[in-house]
Amino acid sequence: MDMNFSAAETLDLIEGIKVIDADTHLSEPHNLWTSRAPARLKDRVPRVKMVDGKRCWVIDDDIPLSVGGSPISVIRKDGSKSRSLEFFSWQIEDIHAGAYDIEARLQVMDETNIFAQIVYPNVLGFGGQNAGKVDAELRIASIEIFNDAMAEMQAGSGGRIFPMALLPWWDVDQSVKETERAKAMGLRGVNINSDPHLHKGIPDLADPHWDRLWETSSGLDMPVNFHIGASDAALDWFGSSYWPSESMDVRFAIGSSMLFFGNARVMANILLSGILDRHPTIKFVSVESGIGWIPFLLETLEYQLAENAAGRKFALTPAEYFARNVYSSFWFERRNIADSIRQVGVDNVMFETDFPHPTCLYPNPLGQAAAGLATLDMDSRRKVLSGNAARLYSIPLI
Repeated sequence: MDMNFSAAETLDLIEGIKVIDADTHLSEPHNLWTSRAPARLKDRVPRVKMVDGKRCWVIDDDIPLSVGGSPISVIRKDGSKSRSLEFFSWQIEDIHAGAYDIEARLQVMDETNIFAQIVYPNVLGFGGQNAGKVDAELRIASIEIFNDAMAEMQAGSGGRIFPMALLPWWDVDQSVKETERAKAMGLRGVNINSDPHLHKGIPDLADPHWDRLWETSSGLDMPVNFHIGASDAALDWFGSSYWPSESMDVRFAIGSSMLFFGNARVMANILLSGILDRHPTIKFVSVESGIGWIPFLLETLEYQLAENAAGRKFALTPAEYFARNVYSSFWFERRNIADSIRQVGVDNVMFETDFPHPTCLYPNPLGQAAAGLATLDMDSRRKVLSGNAARLYSIPLI
């Protein structure tokens, strides 16, 4: 049975709603860093070059940053979508310009009835973790150049594309400064490595060491985003969850699914870290992780606290913290999605498409999501499709 809605049915469903897509990605143009870098760093910043006869994204002395030169887009130039692993071998010339060009992206948004998009990176890692592969000067330059380019992208979009700033996660003072600089440039949120403690000498995010960053983020109304795969440990396209006899495409399907659950670990740590007692107005976002697992996570945390940590006192329950401080987004979930939204909280859920990544909703994103959304009342639908993201990221809807 086809659960997709036609274009006409979708228009009726979203009448009067300016839809905000809470998670998309940029396939970075090859000259994003080199065209903006000072002369002394042009041959060291992230760039595409030939390595062993093949294109590859590299940083510094040919340190690889990604799977070859792949733009990690599954949308062909003609607008058709790949549903196999062939996209890993594609180059930027093979994909739809909407993955990397502002005007083409805006056209895709118009064609799919998306008013605004939140944008995340590829090359430096979903949490900027790849910057950790080089020295301090090159690290900060790569982060700052990316954020400068994202501010330009946002300005050039006419208030419709809102990239999240990367942070120099290895240094709390620099992270505070970059959050302040991102805010001054008009960016609406920050994106951070979920596991900085995996690098020698850096405390984990629960440590009061990071309180200066959380205070700054709260004070500037800059939500802190945790994209799936936002650390060296969290990002592995195939993972280790599959059994050895599985084919490569099945391994990818299993590994990609496990990435979503990786954010359950991040959210569990945040909810029980003490951060939310010390910073009651901060906003955290679980990005590209879906929402079906959240009610179970909140229930099991409460149960396990009562059973195994009864002496540990928090101001609120995990569910209460989540309702006050945390947001998440969904895209492909359709079975009982309205009930899941109600359980998580209609004020805490956003809609995304993950364009142009594998599993993205395309070419009819709202039509694919509409069957579940149709069972929500209009007020709830307006919040999930637009209002929650507009409030969180300070996006004007007028």
